[in-house]
Amino acid sequence: MAKGGFRGSMGGGMNMNMIKQAQKMQQDMLKMQEEMEAKEYEATVGGGVVTARVNGKHEVLALNIAPEAVDPEDVEMLQDMIVGAVNEAMRKADAEMSQAMGRMTGGLNLGGLF
Repeated sequence: MAKGGFRGSMGGGMNMNMIKQAQKMQQDMLKMQEEMEAKEYEATVGGGVVTARVNGKHEVLALNIAPEAVDPEDVEMLQDMIVGAVNEAMRKADAEMSQAMGRMTGGLNLGGLF
């Protein structure tokens, strides 16, 4: 009986240590996520005539359009450039977030756990 009690208390201590480690990891990941959401990402298309700036929360912060990009005869091209710039800036934000998460978890896929 003492033997079983010993293992139980040892296992309980190990479980508490694992829980503390998981909680620390979760806190670290939340902090890192907040930092990443505050960062800004920029993308330029069309040879520099359209630039989009977004943050890690996928919010568009700025959109700059050079006057030469505005052609009333070809509005579709301007629309495509805007969409392309915004999407590329979002991809940059996602890629950096994925890399940061990968570094923090050692490449372990937690499947949205945190």
